[in-house]
Amino acid sequence: MQDGFGRKIDYLRISVTDRCNFRCQYCMSEKMTFMPKSELLTLEEITLIAERFVTHGIRKIRLTGGEPLVRRDMKDVIQRLGRKVETGELEELTLTTNGSLLEEYADHLAQHNIRRINVSMDTTDPTRFSEITRGADVHKVLAGIAAVKSVGIDVKINMVALRSFNQDDLLPMAEYCAEQGHDLTIIETMPLGDTGADRKLEHVSVEEFIAPLQSQYELTPIAHRSAGPARYEMVEPLGLRLGLITPLSQNFCDGCNRLRLTTDGKIFMCLGHNAHVDLRAAVRKDGISAVDQLLRQALKLKPLRHDFNAQLNGSAEKLERHMNVTGG
Repeated sequence: MQDGFGRKIDYLRISVTDRCNFRCQYCMSEKMTFMPKSELLTLEEITLIAERFVTHGIRKIRLTGGEPLVRRDMKDVIQRLGRKVETGELEELTLTTNGSLLEEYADHLAQHNIRRINVSMDTTDPTRFSEITRGADVHKVLAGIAAVKSVGIDVKINMVALRSFNQDDLLPMAEYCAEQGHDLTIIETMPLGDTGADRKLEHVSVEEFIAPLQSQYELTPIAHRSAGPARYEMVEPLGLRLGLITPLSQNFCDGCNRLRLTTDGKIFMCLGHNAHVDLRAAVRKDGISAVDQLLRQALKLKPLRHDFNAQLNGSAEKLERHMNVTGG
């Protein structure tokens, strides 16, 4: 598949639920209102839509949320899509999670062809972790990470750069990741939804955020690429592979290869735009074949780039969608 700008589209991110057992301050408000379950895609709809996308050329799928592992039928979703990896129809099935349920899921993930996952963890300090997540326990996350590592699943830690909050945690996080053999990716915050967060969580560029790391180690760009938008550097002599995701400070849209299927069955062509097509309504009305026409429409609507900078400085309307609905 190609969009209107000639970019190859082969990567689908599926948000399987908007629910989460954390309340991270940059992601959602403390008293979050979630969608009625009747509005969510069913297990059957998720898998049928995903299979249709695979037929059209999607080669990589990432399951996200919310927290995907809180969905009751998540093991079935993983099992059904994992079969596509076995048959060679999918190159990769991956997962983004907050890590809190990984101890329970580790064996199931390994058995059904998930070979690597991303874990969102912004600090290893228990007090700050509890503050940013509004009450979660970092020790539970660390135990979950250890569990998936023990069954051979590679882990990448996603750390959101938060001004005047967790920059001091960067060096301990980098050293933890290097010691455990995990990649680390630093992500700039994006202006999605009203989270009720205070000023300390305002945007900071990745280059400013990683200054403590640059002061102690040598960072060298490397050619490694994953399915997502990160560019990578090697941190020596630490031996850490560091990913940098910079939607605001260094735009990466020219190489975008992604579509996003939301919790309620909408396809968003760009995280930073409101344009979408509604697959759930079409599939429930006309059956799974309705996906084909809407997919062609979605590819035509995919914009050249996002508007996050304009939204952040107030010159464009801020998006009301929260990250937990669209999928991280």
